[in-house]
Amino acid sequence: MPDARGQEVSRIIKYEIRRPWPTTQQSHHHSTPVDMEPQRLSETSAESTRALERKALVLEYATIAWNVGEAILTLALGSIAGSLALISFGTVSIVEVFASSVVVWHVRSPDDADHATRTGLALKLISGAFGLLAVALLVAGIADLARGRRAGESPWGIAYLAVTAVVMFSLAVLKRSTAEHLDSEPLRSEATVTFLDGILSATTLAGLALNAYAGWWWADPVAGLLVAVAAGNEARETWHESRAVTRRSSEPH
Repeated sequence: MPDARGQEVSRIIKYEIRRPWPTTQQSHHHSTPVDMEPQRLSETSAESTRALERKALVLEYATIAWNVGEAILTLALGSIAGSLALISFGTVSIVEVFASSVVVWHVRSPDDADHATRTGLALKLISGAFGLLAVALLVAGIADLARGRRAGESPWGIAYLAVTAVVMFSLAVLKRSTAEHLDSEPLRSEATVTFLDGILSATTLAGLALNAYAGWWWADPVAGLLVAVAAGNEARETWHESRAVTRRSSEPH
């Protein structure tokens, strides 16, 4: 019996020595996926970025299309009703088209060594759009208050402004979310332009309604002046941000 047990132990030891160890083979099989993991993560990140950029472009194209139609319609309704508020609103829509076009240019540009420079330029252009918006609202508001001008009633204008407010606020929220994920300063700033456009829609709507139903002719120009102050502040902050981006891009790495 002892000899049989010794032979059995010897047989097991020899088998274990000759048997290929699975860890050796597994290390060869698993080395490739581990090595490729950073590449897969990089590809996933690039695909996610491209998807966000496509979403940003869709939002900007939708904004441009809406504001082109908005400018034509509100300028026409404003001329018919003799409403400086609607005419000013149509002018603001043109400024919004310009700001959206800047973001489209920035998103479609290649991500190369000049990316930071283009970002700074895009922010400067959007800052200029904020400035134009502030000046347009300031001039229109002061002119209305000085002349005591009472706009004619425009039920269609009131209805359209209500729809516009909902659309602009929705676009602003979607743009802000996309900008945060994409880390795009120009898109983030332009989302603020869209948000102010929504506020302006709501205030112009309130002004026209108060003028039509309560006789408060001054409500609309006062609200426009408040939006002008907000737009001027955004112009200043965006300009400072553009200078900071330009300064960082010029620093040696």
